[in-house]
Amino acid sequence: MDATDAVFKAYDIRGTVPDQLDARMCRAIGGAMARFARSPRILVGRDMRTSGVELAAAFAEGARAEGTAVTDLGMISTDGVYFASGWLDAPAAMFTASHNPATYNGVKLCLAGAKPVGRDTGLAEIQELTRQLMDEPPPATDLAAIEHRDVLDDFADHVRSFVDRSVLRPLKVVADTANGMGGLVVPAVMRGLPFEVEILYPELDGSFPNHPADPIQPENLADLKAAVLAAGADVGLAFDGDADRCFLVDERAEPVSGSLTTALVAASMLAKHPGSTVLYNCICSKVVPEVIAEHGGTGVRTRVGHSFIKQVMAETGAVFGGEHSGHYYYRDNFRADSGIITALLVLELMSASDRPLSELLRPYRRYADSGEINTEVPDPAAGVHAMARREEAAGSAVDRLDGITVDHGDWWYNLRPSNTEPLLRLNVEARDEEACQRHVREVLDAIAELS
Repeated sequence: MDATDAVFKAYDIRGTVPDQLDARMCRAIGGAMARFARSPRILVGRDMRTSGVELAAAFAEGARAEGTAVTDLGMISTDGVYFASGWLDAPAAMFTASHNPATYNGVKLCLAGAKPVGRDTGLAEIQELTRQLMDEPPPATDLAAIEHRDVLDDFADHVRSFVDRSVLRPLKVVADTANGMGGLVVPAVMRGLPFEVEILYPELDGSFPNHPADPIQPENLADLKAAVLAAGADVGLAFDGDADRCFLVDERAEPVSGSLTTALVAASMLAKHPGSTVLYNCICSKVVPEVIAEHGGTGVRTRVGHSFIKQVMAETGAVFGGEHSGHYYYRDNFRADSGIITALLVLELMSASDRPLSELLRPYRRYADSGEINTEVPDPAAGVHAMARREEAAGSAVDRLDGITVDHGDWWYNLRPSNTEPLLRLNVEARDEEACQRHVREVLDAIAELS
């Protein structure tokens, strides 16, 4: 195991700075990406983490040493980088560790057109090239050109193009951007729209002085929930650090799961694009395929992870795809995910219906879910295999699309190994909360017996 093994993950590069990820490695990654992409230029963006300045500059130097010009996008959200990659038709690198603590940083890579780069689509090759370049001397002074370009206004125009501005009405919105890139993006997108927007923690600060920028954790929604109630707001929006994910809180301060948001947006997209295909991953609630079918769409179930979803979107021409984790993908956004596009589509729905968000969601609140529960085990893959054998011995049908999914009719669960940690990830859904908790205990007890 060498230094790159600690930071090259299934979908991106991520680690602690500087002990796992430093300028020397990022310089090599830049050179490796240039050799792999074989493009005349690469776009480079970064979030608000202080380490990103040095690491992004080193990446750019490595790419330029290979003769590849660099367009420096400066501070920007991840979905802004994906937009730029599609709009400018160039590969890109985004320096971010998303929701991870301040000591982390990382790189999300894509090819021209925002085409994903994951372990099976180039990241393994980039890792091998990085290993080689780390042993080579520093680049010569004769470097390719670098330019600086601000695409924020162009990105904001693109986001607004997803909604019919004529139906928008005054709504009171609270957005918790958690000192992340949403503090830059949300004001730019909302400018000129008829919304009264209060932003919590808009200052770009990679030390996250108020709370972690990880909205999937309920404790990180506490400030947003309180602000929604205090302001009498119509909706709360919670963004992660690089602002590519968005979670909703309704007017009663009730959190909205990624699955419910997927169902809500799927219905909206199918109204605009009748008969289209919509993707959802294998840990989404059953309500998602039900809503897709009820609205005349074709639902396609996928593995968890952006590289898989983007690939299936390209194969099927799907108009939209959603993940329970709060990633939402759009065909007309170069098949990339965007938190702020999702937020604006929900505001459009609320405007057009003239009903509160809780009422819009009521038809979709059909099941109870556990959320993702992590269990540390010595060998996650072996744990999943053992559970599969146990279920098959009991006569259950086991779906192996991603980990295992076992559907018992009135309840189901998915168990997956983590791609990055010694963890089993469990998601359970049942008809009501009592049954859901009972089945969670059953599965966790079985895992303990097999570990």
